[in-house]
Amino acid sequence: MIEFTNVSKGFRRSQSRLLLRDYVQKLVQPNRKKDYFWALTDVSFHLKKGESLAVIGPNGAGKSTLLSLVAGLAQPDGGKIHIEGRVAGLLELGSGFHPDLTGSENVRLNAALLGFSRLQTEKMYDEIVEFSGIRDFINEPLRTYSTGMVMRLAFSTAINLDPDVILIDEVLAVGDQEFQARCIDKIHAFRAAGKTIFAVSHAVGTVQQLCDRAIWLDHGKVEMFGGIWKVTEAYSGVETANAQNA
Repeated sequence: MIEFTNVSKGFRRSQSRLLLRDYVQKLVQPNRKKDYFWALTDVSFHLKKGESLAVIGPNGAGKSTLLSLVAGLAQPDGGKIHIEGRVAGLLELGSGFHPDLTGSENVRLNAALLGFSRLQTEKMYDEIVEFSGIRDFINEPLRTYSTGMVMRLAFSTAINLDPDVILIDEVLAVGDQEFQARCIDKIHAFRAAGKTIFAVSHAVGTVQQLCDRAIWLDHGKVEMFGGIWKVTEAYSGVETANAQNA
């Protein structure tokens, strides 16, 4: 379903003003190691259909960059990526939503961006709104919504549009406990239907519930890849040791 082979991704560092000769030299003889920050280096892993992967690691490890590559929001600078099926992402709260459009308009816009026809969207619309629990406000502009309401609508839209792969980046940390429990139940049903989950979270307990495999990133490199419990316990042990030594 998802396969990364020696994937690297770099970002150009911000540069101060350069003399003309220095600028020309960089064009002729670029030093990619010096001029680029490598967020990911030689990352390889594979995920079969129906498997769920947790991406863990400290801040700056490259987790969000990895999700951006899976979502197609960025292209690798090296290596190969192979992804099958429709991908829906919750990479940032309300990403893909427009604040001046109503909740209803945003649902339809996101469905259209994922390739659904108007008829297909109408068939799923009531289920999306019902799960979100904000029917009374669905025709109000998104800018009037609370953070929790945006999260409800974003999650409900993404998971009810029936993607083959859903990307989740910490969004379950937002919202009340009742809705979080409903989200987790929905994700379990999503897994039971043979779909794939790709989740980033600092909450190890949450990903242990949702995923069966994990990849641990550190400074853009794969520290460990394998079963969820083995990887998360190794990561937690290192984090605890680092905290004690701090």
